[in-house]
Amino acid sequence: MKVIVAILGLAAAAALTAAPIAIDGVIGVYKYRFDNGLADGTAYKSENVLEIVEVSTRQAYVRAHLEFFNGHICDISGAAQLENGALVYRPHENLGHDKCELTLQRKGDKIVFGDKNFACKTMYCGARGSFNGESFSLSSRRPIRYMPRLLASSQYAAAMHELGLAGPPPKGK
Repeated sequence: MKVIVAILGLAAAAALTAAPIAIDGVIGVYKYRFDNGLADGTAYKSENVLEIVEVSTRQAYVRAHLEFFNGHICDISGAAQLENGALVYRPHENLGHDKCELTLQRKGDKIVFGDKNFACKTMYCGARGSFNGESFSLSSRRPIRYMPRLLASSQYAAAMHELGLAGPPPKGK
């Protein structure tokens, strides 16, 4: 019996270890809806969204919109680099002592966010929001059917500007 429990424990640990990401294996849009609420008891539906667009074999445009209790959100977008099997985004406008370093890693059947020192939370999230540990199931990945609109967005233009692949940043950025 102890051997079976040990084997199950090792299998569970293996499922949670990070596996290298190949950009072409994760491009697409990930979404899921869930019940949410306000402090006054009002209930509503929320939707979390992750978009990953290949820019090159080592770079991807990433946009995440995460919703939390009482209307708090996390919103971030930019050009992530492939580093040690993870997508890593370090915004150019990094301020403060701790620098925002957002990672996307593949762990088991999920893409999981990491936020070193919670510095990205400070810059891109409301009080109840956080990237750390948030995840999307790989099975929820779908093709991006609105690619022309995404490529024309100010967020995408700003990410390409960060990479030096476009002209000046869009107005309002």
